[in-house]
Amino acid sequence: MARKSASRLPKRKGEFTYRGKTIAELQKLSLEDFAELLPARERRSIKRGFTEGQKKVLREFKEDKQIRTHYRNMIIFPDMIGKKVEIYNGKDFVSVDFQPEMVGHRFGEFAPTRGRVSHGSAGVGATRSSKFVPLK
Repeated sequence: MARKSASRLPKRKGEFTYRGKTIAELQKLSLEDFAELLPARERRSIKRGFTEGQKKVLREFKEDKQIRTHYRNMIIFPDMIGKKVEIYNGKDFVSVDFQPEMVGHRFGEFAPTRGRVSHGSAGVGATRSSKFVPLK
């Protein structure tokens, strides 16, 4: 039986492009030029500047350090592709490998804060009809 890959993203056909540019071309762009390709909210966030904590995360990426961060609002840039980051989800750190399709998204999108709920059946006495269920 084939095992599913851990990646949540679909397989791409051919080389990945973001707004018509390959990852290699995106990595050569300056931050301002890359910001022009992003949607309005991310573009505005970059133009307003980074907080001290976000600047620290960017420095850690350049130093190729093991990164564990609480900054879920950080934007994924092209030079972060292929790196492994641990993002805090409110309870523990979720390990995420950045792939080309993640460019322009935020860290928090890949570390969900709410788990999946699978409800069981109702217990005995929980409803009026369960009064008539035989116990044997």
